[in-house]
Amino acid sequence: MRVILAPMQGVLDHLMREVLTSVNDYDLCVSEFVRVVDQLLPTKVFYRIAPELRQGGKTRAGTPVRVQLLGQHPEWLAENAVRAIALGSPGVDLNFGCPAPTVNKSKGGAVLLKEPEAVYRIVKAVREAVPAHLPVSAKIRLGYDDKSLFLENAHAASDGGAVELAVHARTKREGYRPPAHWEYVDAIRRALPIPVTANGEIWNHEDALTCARVSGCDSLMVGRGAVSLPNLARVMKTNCPHMSWSEALRLMVSYTEQDLAGEKADYYPSRIKQWFSYLKREYPQADALFTEVRLLKHADEIRARLLVESERHP
Repeated sequence: MRVILAPMQGVLDHLMREVLTSVNDYDLCVSEFVRVVDQLLPTKVFYRIAPELRQGGKTRAGTPVRVQLLGQHPEWLAENAVRAIALGSPGVDLNFGCPAPTVNKSKGGAVLLKEPEAVYRIVKAVREAVPAHLPVSAKIRLGYDDKSLFLENAHAASDGGAVELAVHARTKREGYRPPAHWEYVDAIRRALPIPVTANGEIWNHEDALTCARVSGCDSLMVGRGAVSLPNLARVMKTNCPHMSWSEALRLMVSYTEQDLAGEKADYYPSRIKQWFSYLKREYPQADALFTEVRLLKHADEIRARLLVESERHP
Protein backbone atom coordinates (compact mmCIF):
# COMPACT_ATOMS: atom_id res chain seq x y z
CA MET A 1 0.00 0.00 0.00
CA ARG A 2 1.26 3.45 -0.98
CA VAL A 3 0.39 6.19 1.53
CA ILE A 4 0.63 9.92 0.78
CA LEU A 5 0.48 12.76 3.30
CA ALA A 6 -2.09 15.25 2.03
CA PRO A 7 -1.60 18.96 1.30
CA MET A 8 -3.76 20.11 4.22
CA GLN A 9 -3.68 23.89 4.14
CA GLY A 10 -2.90 25.58 7.43
CA VAL A 11 -2.38 22.27 9.23
CA LEU A 12 0.22 20.08 7.52
CA ASP A 13 2.97 22.66 7.23
CA HIS A 14 6.63 21.80 6.88
CA LEU A 15 7.19 21.26 10.60
CA MET A 16 4.23 18.90 10.88
CA ARG A 17 5.55 17.05 7.83
CA GLU A 18 8.92 16.69 9.55
CA VAL A 19 7.34 15.36 12.73
CA LEU A 20 4.96 12.93 11.06
CA THR A 21 7.47 11.53 8.57
CA SER A 22 9.86 10.90 11.45
CA VAL A 23 7.50 8.25 12.85
CA ASN A 24 5.97 6.90 9.62
CA ASP A 25 7.10 5.59 6.25
CA TYR A 26 5.06 7.89 4.02
CA ASP A 27 5.80 7.39 0.34
CA LEU A 28 5.21 11.05 -0.55
CA CYS A 29 4.19 14.38 0.95
CA VAL A 30 2.41 17.11 -1.00
CA SER A 31 3.06 20.62 0.28
CA GLU A 32 0.50 23.23 1.22
CA PHE A 33 -0.39 25.17 -1.90
CA VAL A 34 1.63 28.01 -3.35
CA ARG A 35 -0.98 30.55 -4.44
CA VAL A 36 -0.31 31.74 -7.99
CA VAL A 37 -2.15 34.77 -9.38
CA ASP A 38 -0.52 36.72 -12.19
CA GLN A 39 3.23 36.65 -11.68
CA LEU A 40 6.29 34.50 -11.28
CA LEU A 41 6.73 34.26 -7.55
CA PRO A 42 10.09 34.89 -5.86
CA THR A 43 12.04 31.93 -4.58
CA LYS A 44 11.43 32.97 -0.97
CA VAL A 45 7.73 32.10 -1.36
CA PHE A 46 8.57 28.52 -2.34
CA TYR A 47 11.12 28.17 0.45
CA ARG A 48 8.57 29.46 2.97
CA ILE A 49 5.94 26.92 1.95
CA ALA A 50 8.34 24.04 1.30
CA PRO A 51 11.67 24.60 3.06
CA GLU A 52 12.43 20.96 2.22
CA LEU A 53 13.55 22.36 -1.14
CA ARG A 54 16.75 23.42 0.65
CA GLN A 55 17.46 19.79 1.51
CA GLY A 56 16.89 18.04 -1.81
CA GLY A 57 13.11 18.20 -1.81
CA LYS A 58 12.81 15.75 1.09
CA THR A 59 12.02 15.80 4.78
CA ARG A 60 14.86 14.93 7.12
CA ALA A 61 13.48 11.39 7.22
CA GLY A 62 13.95 11.17 3.45
CA THR A 63 10.30 11.46 2.35
CA PRO A 64 9.91 13.34 -0.98
CA VAL A 65 7.88 16.56 -0.84
CA ARG A 66 6.11 17.60 -4.03
CA VAL A 67 5.23 21.29 -4.30
CA GLN A 68 1.56 22.03 -4.93
CA LEU A 69 0.38 25.04 -6.94
CA LEU A 70 -3.06 26.65 -6.89
CA GLY A 71 -4.35 29.19 -9.37
CA GLN A 72 -6.45 29.80 -12.45
CA HIS A 73 -4.10 31.10 -15.16
CA PRO A 74 -2.35 28.29 -17.07
CA GLU A 75 0.58 30.41 -18.23
CA TRP A 76 1.47 31.66 -14.74
CA LEU A 77 1.02 28.24 -13.19
CA ALA A 78 3.38 26.87 -15.84
CA GLU A 79 5.99 29.56 -15.10
CA ASN A 80 5.84 28.85 -11.38
CA ALA A 81 5.96 25.10 -11.95
CA VAL A 82 9.26 25.58 -13.76
CA ARG A 83 10.56 27.56 -10.78
CA ALA A 84 9.44 24.89 -8.31
CA ILE A 85 11.30 22.25 -10.33
CA ALA A 86 14.40 24.44 -10.61
CA LEU A 87 14.42 24.80 -6.82
CA GLY A 88 14.38 21.05 -6.38
CA SER A 89 10.76 19.90 -6.17
CA PRO A 90 10.49 16.26 -7.33
CA GLY A 91 7.47 17.08 -9.48
CA VAL A 92 4.47 19.43 -9.26
CA ASP A 93 0.96 18.90 -7.94
CA LEU A 94 -2.04 21.01 -8.97
CA ASN A 95 -4.86 21.92 -6.58
CA PHE A 96 -8.44 21.59 -7.83
CA GLY A 97 -9.85 20.61 -4.47
CA CYS A 98 -9.46 23.43 -1.96
CA PRO A 99 -12.93 24.28 -0.60
CA ALA A 100 -11.99 27.58 1.12
CA PRO A 101 -14.47 30.34 0.15
CA THR A 102 -11.74 32.98 -0.15
CA VAL A 103 -9.83 30.77 -2.59
CA ASN A 104 -12.91 29.78 -4.58
CA LYS A 105 -14.07 33.41 -4.92
CA SER A 106 -10.82 34.20 -6.73
CA LYS A 107 -11.30 31.21 -9.06
CA GLY A 108 -8.86 28.87 -7.38
CA GLY A 109 -9.24 25.37 -6.00
CA ALA A 110 -12.52 23.45 -6.17
CA VAL A 111 -14.46 26.13 -8.06
CA LEU A 112 -12.50 25.17 -11.18
CA LEU A 113 -14.34 21.85 -11.16
CA LYS A 114 -17.28 23.72 -12.64
CA GLU A 115 -15.17 24.05 -15.82
CA PRO A 116 -13.44 20.83 -16.88
CA GLU A 117 -11.96 22.68 -19.84
CA ALA A 118 -10.14 25.00 -17.41
CA VAL A 119 -8.78 21.96 -15.56
CA TYR A 120 -7.53 20.58 -18.86
CA ARG A 121 -5.84 23.83 -19.94
CA ILE A 122 -4.07 24.25 -16.61
CA VAL A 123 -2.76 20.69 -16.47
CA LYS A 124 -1.70 20.79 -20.11
CA ALA A 125 0.24 24.05 -19.70
CA VAL A 126 2.06 22.78 -16.63
CA ARG A 127 2.77 19.37 -18.16
CA GLU A 128 4.31 21.01 -21.23
CA ALA A 129 6.49 23.23 -19.03
CA VAL A 130 7.77 20.55 -16.65
CA PRO A 131 10.50 18.17 -17.86
CA ALA A 132 8.96 14.93 -19.08
CA HIS A 133 10.80 12.74 -16.56
CA LEU A 134 9.23 14.56 -13.60
CA PRO A 135 5.62 13.95 -12.49
CA VAL A 136 2.76 16.41 -12.78
CA SER A 137 -0.12 15.29 -10.61
CA ALA A 138 -3.47 16.78 -9.64
CA LYS A 139 -5.90 16.63 -6.74
CA ILE A 140 -9.63 17.02 -7.27
CA ARG A 141 -12.91 16.59 -5.44
CA LEU A 142 -15.94 14.88 -6.92
CA GLY A 143 -17.35 18.24 -7.92
CA TYR A 144 -18.35 21.63 -6.62
CA ASP A 145 -22.10 21.67 -5.90
CA ASP A 146 -22.76 18.13 -7.10
CA LYS A 147 -21.07 15.12 -8.69
CA SER A 148 -22.39 15.58 -12.23
CA LEU A 149 -18.95 16.40 -13.69
CA PHE A 150 -16.81 14.01 -11.69
CA LEU A 151 -15.72 11.93 -14.68
CA GLU A 152 -15.32 14.94 -16.97
CA ASN A 153 -12.93 16.56 -14.49
CA ALA A 154 -10.98 13.36 -14.00
CA HIS A 155 -10.61 12.95 -17.76
CA ALA A 156 -9.62 16.62 -18.10
CA ALA A 157 -6.72 16.13 -15.70
CA SER A 158 -5.62 12.90 -17.38
CA ASP A 159 -6.01 14.21 -20.93
CA GLY A 160 -4.06 17.31 -19.96
CA GLY A 161 -1.09 15.14 -19.07
CA ALA A 162 -1.30 14.42 -15.32
CA VAL A 163 0.52 11.21 -14.55
CA GLU A 164 -1.52 10.54 -11.40
CA LEU A 165 -4.70 11.84 -9.82
CA ALA A 166 -5.71 12.08 -6.17
CA VAL A 167 -9.45 12.21 -5.53
CA HIS A 168 -11.02 13.55 -2.35
CA ALA A 169 -14.22 11.52 -2.43
CA ARG A 170 -16.61 14.38 -1.66
CA THR A 171 -17.83 17.53 -3.36
CA LYS A 172 -16.95 21.01 -2.21
CA ARG A 173 -20.49 21.40 -0.88
CA GLU A 174 -20.13 18.19 1.15
CA GLY A 175 -16.98 19.60 2.73
CA TYR A 176 -15.61 17.08 5.22
CA ARG A 177 -18.93 15.55 6.26
CA PRO A 178 -18.96 11.76 6.18
CA PRO A 179 -19.27 9.57 4.29
CA ALA A 180 -16.55 9.67 1.68
CA HIS A 181 -17.91 8.30 -1.59
CA TRP A 182 -15.12 5.86 -2.44
CA GLU A 183 -17.26 4.13 -5.07
CA TYR A 184 -16.92 7.23 -7.27
CA VAL A 185 -13.15 6.95 -6.98
CA ASP A 186 -13.46 3.39 -8.26
CA ALA A 187 -15.41 4.66 -11.29
CA ILE A 188 -12.66 7.20 -11.97
CA ARG A 189 -9.94 4.58 -11.53
CA ARG A 190 -11.66 2.31 -14.04
CA ALA A 191 -12.06 5.13 -16.56
CA LEU A 192 -8.53 6.56 -16.52
CA PRO A 193 -5.26 5.18 -17.88
CA ILE A 194 -3.27 6.72 -15.00
CA PRO A 195 -2.91 5.73 -11.33
CA VAL A 196 -5.57 7.11 -8.97
CA THR A 197 -5.21 7.80 -5.24
CA ALA A 198 -8.22 7.70 -2.90
CA ASN A 199 -8.61 10.31 -0.16
CA GLY A 200 -11.18 10.91 2.58
CA GLU A 201 -12.35 9.40 5.91
CA ILE A 202 -9.35 7.13 6.53
CA TRP A 203 -8.72 7.05 10.28
CA ASN A 204 -7.30 3.56 10.95
CA HIS A 205 -6.24 0.24 9.41
CA GLU A 206 -9.80 -0.97 8.88
CA ASP A 207 -10.76 2.23 7.07
CA ALA A 208 -7.71 1.86 4.84
CA LEU A 209 -8.64 -1.69 3.90
CA THR A 210 -12.24 -0.70 3.23
CA CYS A 211 -11.22 2.31 1.15
CA ALA A 212 -8.79 0.20 -0.87
CA ARG A 213 -11.45 -2.45 -1.46
CA VAL A 214 -14.25 -0.06 -2.45
CA SER A 215 -12.10 2.32 -4.50
CA GLY A 216 -9.87 -0.36 -5.99
CA CYS A 217 -6.88 1.89 -5.24
CA ASP A 218 -3.59 0.71 -3.76
CA SER A 219 -2.56 4.33 -3.20
CA LEU A 220 -4.27 6.23 -0.38
CA MET A 221 -3.94 9.83 0.85
CA VAL A 222 -4.54 10.96 4.44
CA GLY A 223 -4.84 14.38 6.04
CA ARG A 224 -7.00 14.84 9.14
CA GLY A 225 -6.46 11.21 10.14
CA ALA A 226 -2.71 11.69 10.00
CA VAL A 227 -2.90 14.55 12.50
CA SER A 228 -5.38 12.73 14.75
CA LEU A 229 -3.34 9.52 14.90
CA PRO A 230 0.33 10.46 14.43
CA ASN A 231 1.47 6.99 13.30
CA LEU A 232 -1.47 6.46 10.93
CA ALA A 233 0.61 5.58 7.86
CA ARG A 234 2.37 2.82 9.76
CA VAL A 235 -0.95 1.59 11.15
CA MET A 236 -2.40 1.52 7.63
CA LYS A 237 0.50 -0.44 6.21
CA THR A 238 1.25 -2.89 9.02
CA ASN A 239 -1.76 -2.86 11.39
CA CYS A 240 0.63 -2.03 14.22
CA PRO A 241 -0.74 -0.65 17.51
CA HIS A 242 -1.97 2.92 17.57
CA MET A 243 0.55 5.33 19.02
CA SER A 244 0.08 5.59 22.79
CA TRP A 245 -0.82 8.83 24.50
CA SER A 246 2.62 9.00 26.11
CA GLU A 247 4.27 8.64 22.67
CA ALA A 248 1.97 11.30 21.23
CA LEU A 249 2.94 13.62 24.07
CA ARG A 250 6.62 13.12 23.35
CA LEU A 251 5.95 13.92 19.72
CA MET A 252 4.14 17.12 20.73
CA VAL A 253 7.09 18.11 22.91
CA SER A 254 9.45 17.53 19.97
CA TYR A 255 7.17 19.59 17.72
CA THR A 256 7.10 22.33 20.37
CA GLU A 257 10.88 22.55 20.69
CA GLN A 258 11.33 22.74 16.92
CA ASP A 259 8.55 25.28 16.48
CA LEU A 260 9.77 27.59 19.24
CA ALA A 261 13.28 27.49 17.75
CA GLY A 262 11.95 28.61 14.36
CA GLU A 263 11.10 31.96 12.84
CA LYS A 264 7.34 31.70 13.41
CA ALA A 265 7.33 30.96 17.14
CA ASP A 266 4.67 33.63 17.72
CA TYR A 267 2.15 31.39 15.99
CA TYR A 268 2.95 28.37 18.14
CA PRO A 269 0.02 28.70 20.62
CA SER A 270 -2.59 28.65 17.85
CA ARG A 271 -0.86 25.81 16.00
CA ILE A 272 -0.52 23.51 19.01
CA LYS A 273 -4.13 24.17 20.00
CA GLN A 274 -5.18 23.29 16.48
CA TRP A 275 -3.33 19.98 16.77
CA PHE A 276 -5.13 19.29 20.05
CA SER A 277 -8.45 19.72 18.23
CA TYR A 278 -7.52 16.76 16.01
CA LEU A 279 -5.86 14.60 18.66
CA LYS A 280 -9.08 14.66 20.69
CA ARG A 281 -10.61 12.25 18.17
CA GLU A 282 -8.10 9.53 19.03
CA TYR A 283 -7.10 10.34 22.61
CA PRO A 284 -9.59 11.16 25.42
CA GLN A 285 -6.57 12.42 27.40
CA ALA A 286 -6.01 15.12 24.78
CA ASP A 287 -9.50 16.44 25.35
CA ALA A 288 -8.90 16.69 29.09
CA LEU A 289 -5.54 18.40 28.67
CA PHE A 290 -6.90 20.77 26.07
CA THR A 291 -9.40 22.18 28.56
CA GLU A 292 -6.36 23.57 30.38
CA VAL A 293 -4.13 24.43 27.42
CA ARG A 294 -6.78 26.36 25.50
CA LEU A 295 -6.84 28.98 28.26
CA LEU A 296 -3.07 29.54 28.04
CA LYS A 297 -1.91 32.34 25.77
CA HIS A 298 1.87 32.22 26.01
CA ALA A 299 4.13 29.64 24.40
CA ASP A 300 6.25 29.14 27.51
CA GLU A 301 3.16 28.29 29.56
CA ILE A 302 1.97 25.74 27.04
CA ARG A 303 5.42 24.23 26.71
CA ALA A 304 5.75 23.87 30.48
CA ARG A 305 2.33 22.22 30.74
CA LEU A 306 3.20 19.73 27.99
CA LEU A 307 6.49 18.87 29.70
CA VAL A 308 4.73 18.21 32.99
CA GLU A 309 2.15 16.02 31.29
CA SER A 310 4.86 14.14 29.39
CA GLU A 311 6.73 13.44 32.63
CA ARG A 312 3.53 12.06 34.12
CA HIS A 313 3.23 9.61 31.21
CA PRO A 314 6.76 8.28 30.65
